[in-house]
Amino acid sequence: MSTYVPIDSRQSPLGQEASTTAAVGDSLGHDDARHLLAHRWLVEEAYLLDRQDYSAWLELLAEDIHYFMPIRVTTALGTGYDTARRMAHFDEDKYSLSRRVARFHTEHAWTEDPPSRIRHHLSNIRTFATPVEEELVVESAVLLFRSRGDVNEPSLISAGRTDLLRRVGERWLLARRHIAVDESVLRTQNLAIFL
Repeated sequence: MSTYVPIDSRQSPLGQEASTTAAVGDSLGHDDARHLLAHRWLVEEAYLLDRQDYSAWLELLAEDIHYFMPIRVTTALGTGYDTARRMAHFDEDKYSLSRRVARFHTEHAWTEDPPSRIRHHLSNIRTFATPVEEELVVESAVLLFRSRGDVNEPSLISAGRTDLLRRVGERWLLARRHIAVDESVLRTQNLAIFL
């Protein structure tokens, strides 16, 4: 994660009920079964997002998901923050994410008609145990390539993500995603996609 001040769901009105489970200890070895599971989960999720199969993606989200991407600001090291307080590009729960996905299936989704061509590039994946056996914290870097139409320049969004994965029955679900973009000003036409 490239933010020097960790993102906290409690900075958000929608995040007040989000899980506060935190990582413990060093990152797991890359041969640890839990790391391999988390890595595969992220790769499979990226393919769903690239195909824009958002209905299937919603099935990967826990009921209490908090999907949070605060606005980055440039500050001196000693300030104690590097995101704008109570301002975010994304501050979503399961209901608001499902409404956004439902909108893609209407004639009002003009920002994605025709749809963007997107590709999520994942790297630097680290997995951490937590005090809760059924939960893992997973950090990753994501570079999103996005192309719209035939004349506009493509855009790139670089970010660090910290996810909380939770086992529910036999499935692993995304219970929290904190996204720290690497730019204060995003150079993309809109944010009608998911990171």
